[in-house]
Amino acid sequence: MRWVSLSLEVDAPWAEGLADALLEHGALSIEVNDADAGTAWETPLFREPGEAAEVSWPRNLLSALFDSGVDPVQALGAACSAIGMPVPAELHTESVSQRDWVRAVQQQFGPIEISSRLWIVPSWCQPPIPGVLALKLDPGLAFGTGAHPTTWQCLRWLDEHLRSGQSVLDYGCGSGILAIAAKKLGAGRVVAADTDPDALEVSWRNARENGVVLDVLPPEALRREGFDVVVANILASPLQLLAPLLAAHTCPGGHIVLAGILDAQDGAVCAAYAEWFDLAQRYPRAGWICLAGQRRMVS
Repeated sequence: MRWVSLSLEVDAPWAEGLADALLEHGALSIEVNDADAGTAWETPLFREPGEAAEVSWPRNLLSALFDSGVDPVQALGAACSAIGMPVPAELHTESVSQRDWVRAVQQQFGPIEISSRLWIVPSWCQPPIPGVLALKLDPGLAFGTGAHPTTWQCLRWLDEHLRSGQSVLDYGCGSGILAIAAKKLGAGRVVAADTDPDALEVSWRNARENGVVLDVLPPEALRREGFDVVVANILASPLQLLAPLLAAHTCPGGHIVLAGILDAQDGAVCAAYAEWFDLAQRYPRAGWICLAGQRRMVS
């Protein structure tokens, strides 16, 4: 089987509408990326729930995939007409052959070094260094492969600061990667909590694949208990809302690690936790910042 790919640049006001129109006129799939990705003009886009933000880049590279029996140029003309957009003068089409898509995707993901002793290794790879702590993890439905800066930041903190036997709560566990890492690094009781049932299933499965035992449960099932370390890699807005809850689950003298925070959101998150923590530790990486601190002792 063969397909035909159509690629063209689209200005921001038209990108979303054209993508929808192409799907209505025969496109099998649509991908929109920053046309300036990898250059000094690359524009990162981030949006949190309830927060207004741009939904497209200034210059968008739109790619549409069609069955070989469909004329992509004709489909583009019909889609442009439907939304009142002029047909772009420059576009590119090419034939796409049948290929082993599973292998192609696997080639995009290799071992990720967190530290000299801690690596994330997909199931189709071998640890690059014998004897390292290898977290077996494949990309999947839940967030957390280790490739994102926020996951890396939390893993680095655990690698540097977690002490043997400490209890850990991974709130918003996603794939379970932070909880699994904590257990492999010597933690005692580790709880992985998430509101998403798929994340809980993925975390349980990943823990089994790594030969570790976690308590995997929804947040409402958490007991009223404190943990030596609480890790939450979510987003800035929910982190602010969760401040009283996460503080209540952190033992006096215990540590909290917060990630999913853009550099500009540092102050707002610190203010939300100021009643309980001094978030003095900062781990910046690629526009994101991880905040960590110790819960004040009860006087």
